[in-house]
Parts: sequence; structure tokens; C-alpha cells
Amino acid sequence: MKNYLTYLIIFVSCLLSCDDFLDQQPGNEVSIDEQLSSKTGLEQAMAGVYSEVEEMVSGRWVVYADVQGGNLTFTPETDNLVGVPFAIENSYDFSDTEQNSDYEGYYEGWYNVINQVNVILERAGGASFLSNFEQEQLRAELLTIRAFAHYFLTLHYAQNYHFTGDASHPGVVYNTQTLIPGADFPARLSLFETYQKLKADLNEALPLFTDNTFLSSEPAYAYFNKTSCQALYARMALQMNDLDQANFYANEVITNSGIVLTSTGSYVEEWEMDREPVSEAILEFSAPRNSDGTVSSSIAEFFRFIDDGNFADYVASGDLLGLYTADDIRSNMFIEEMLITSVNQVEIAVPYYFTKKFQGNAGTTAIRLSEMYLIRAEANARLLNRVEALSDLNTLRIRSGLSELTDTSDVLEEIFLERRRELAFEGHLLFDILRLKKDVIRDQGCISAICNLSYPSNFFILPIPFSSTGLNENIQQNEGY
Repeated sequence: MKNYLTYLIIFVSCLLSCDDFLDQQPGNEVSIDEQLSSKTGLEQAMAGVYSEVEEMVSGRWVVYADVQGGNLTFTPETDNLVGVPFAIENSYDFSDTEQNSDYEGYYEGWYNVINQVNVILERAGGASFLSNFEQEQLRAELLTIRAFAHYFLTLHYAQNYHFTGDASHPGVVYNTQTLIPGADFPARLSLFETYQKLKADLNEALPLFTDNTFLSSEPAYAYFNKTSCQALYARMALQMNDLDQANFYANEVITNSGIVLTSTGSYVEEWEMDREPVSEAILEFSAPRNSDGTVSSSIAEFFRFIDDGNFADYVASGDLLGLYTADDIRSNMFIEEMLITSVNQVEIAVPYYFTKKFQGNAGTTAIRLSEMYLIRAEANARLLNRVEALSDLNTLRIRSGLSELTDTSDVLEEIFLERRRELAFEGHLLFDILRLKKDVIRDQGCISAICNLSYPSNFFILPIPFSSTGLNENIQQNEGY
């Protein structure tokens, strides 16, 4: 955690451990009010929030949806045996535990972000050293980050929206104010109530956005703006089966953002560019850098190939590779490497396929325009506007070198498959499977004790870590844990 943000940890909620700030050396603390009493201090605090968000979206949990859904498998370890990375051993088998969750840091990390946002919202409103436009932009970005964080928590810790007919099943704790350890013990809302809170934050944020981001130290695409807020709204609305809203906001981004799809001719080349986002990126969090300008960490650490002695743990599964035909330009989005692997106690060279999306010093692509076309297509398909849905699907198929489809009878399944091909490694697959009430089927490359899981299942979501349930008796644990 960055030094200039350490003071904010004092306000971690009762969901979190207090160890970090209790261990600070006396005299090093900075008053929150003092820190937020100047524009420079406020900018440092906001930079800290974005740094924490980047850390969350580019950390090891970034592989969760693709691993669980079946897009990813693993490379051989130093003994040339293929094994499950230690950090995800439980969750990969759909057997994560409350007491020792693989994703404890994920749960705590997002609530830490949320609490930091609330600290700034409560203390920086109406600051005299900010112009009205700056105040509005600051609030808009903070509200969007708060919704963004809660949304990711719902995906991992709450069953899909129509798991119950009225979404009355448990959602998450939705924090809209800082919580005092030992005094505040919030309970989970229903998922319906959770999504109402999400919508309220985004509805308030949208009209407040100005033409300038609050910070300027990173490129504009690394910060939330009106377009990325609309794109987030479209994604969230699709997940909650609010199809009209999903259609509306995806269309707003496609029609009015000025962003265009990456062309066929430059698609692979743009993904191969080091540190630069693809041209259709709506939101991409820049990889953090050291004081000398070198990248200190990157999402690439989970996917990169450097040489046959230095490579990451995660590669494309045979299930995913089988979805690309030879005429699909995305079949060229992989680095094929032969790695020595122990198979039945015999060491042989086996091909592994590393994605080109996240090599070098890649930033973390959070939202792209291609997703907006797929959201609009799915929303229309489920609203029975199949011709419009097929048009958007074909836009992406043609861009990828595939032929147009003319039959609308199976358009929803075709959209699902296109999402899997186009958005692979970007953290969507499992949540697409659950939204559409499909089964998880992991075949080629699966080394789990449980490769397949039928819908519905308690184990499509993670257990809330004991570090939260053990401190707050009002937190209801997920069924089955």
C-alpha cells in the first residue's frame, strides 16, 4: 500500500483487520483532515484510491472467472509437472473455505477501497480550494469507484440476479459511509437492494461528470469518466437482467463516445504493443511505476512468456483454443511455446499457448468497446429483437474475419460463444455462465477434482472470509460454507 494513503487505513470497516494501522510507528500518522485540507493532499488521496483499484483488478484474482469457467489451464512447474498454483488450490476445485479462503484478500481489499472512497466523500465535499467543476468531477469519480467495487463483490459473493425470482437472496454489505471498528456491524442487503444502491451511485455520478478527469498524472483512459461510467452501467445492468438499461447505456457508448472498434488489420498488432492500450479501450488501469519510471507490477505476471525458463502460470485451455477457427484473426492472439512436461513420468515437449493480450508491461484492460457491442447484442436477443442482436454480433464476427450469420434461432448461444472468444482472459466467463444459468464444463486441460459443476450450485460463489464473519455476527455466510 502506498505511503501517502496509510493514514486512511484508520477508517477500515469492522469487516477488516486493524493490524496495519495499529502497527504504525508513533509520530508517523497524518491527520485525515489535514491531508484532505489542500488540493495536493486530496490529489494524493485520489491517486491512492486509483492505485488500490488497479491493484485489485490486476492482482492474482484477475484469473478467477477464466480459471473457474474453463478458459485457463496451467504451465509446468520447476519439476516439469503441471499443477494448480498454490494460491487457488481450493477455489479451483470449487471447495474454497471460510477459514482459509483463497480470496480473503479480495474481499477485504474491495471494502478497503470502498472505505477510502467514503472517507474522501465525507471530508472533501464543498472544499473551498476546488472549483465547482472539480468538486463535481471528484464526486462523480468517487461514486463510480464505489459502485465498481461493490459490483465486483456481488459477482464473487452473491448468486446471480435471478437465482431467486425476485432477487431476494443475499447480496453484499453496501457501505455508503465510513464504519467505526467495534461500533458498526452492517448486514448484507438482498441482491435486489444491493443493485438499487449500485444504480443510485451511478445515477448520481453520471450528470456530475465534466470534460476533465480529476487527476492528470495518468492518461485519461486510466480514470473514470462519463463514458466508462455508462459502460459500467451497461455491464452491471446486463448482469442484473435489466435489459432495457443495458441496451440503452451500451448504445450510448457505441453511438456517442467517439471510440471505434479496433480494425481487423491492426487487432493483433495493437494487443502486442507494450504499455499502450488497444484503440477501443474505454477504461484501462495503467501498470504502476517506480520512481525511475520502470513498471513495478503488471497483470502480465500471470500470463507472460519471456523464455522457456521464465514464464507465467496461466495459459489458454484446449476448450478455449477449440473455439477459434483458422480464419479467425484471434487465433493469432497466442504465443505457442513447447515446454518440457512430465507426462506419465516421461518428459516430453508439450505446446502451451500464452495470450498476447497481457505481455510485457501491460496495463489492465477493464472495459472495451467490443464488450458494449456484445452487451447490446445480448440485451436485444433476450428482448427478442433478434435481427438487431445478429447485426451487432456480425459486426464483431466480420471484424474477426468470420462469416456473417443469417439464422437468428440460436443467436443468444452464438453471442455467448463470441463473448468467450473476444473477452477471453478479461475476467468474464464464469459470470456469463451464471447469468445465463449454464453449467461449468471444463474438459481439455482441467486437472481439478471437480471439472464440471451443474447450475445451480452453492459453490458458484465464494465463501465470505472468516475475518469478516468472525468479527460481525450480522454477516450471513453463503449457503454451503
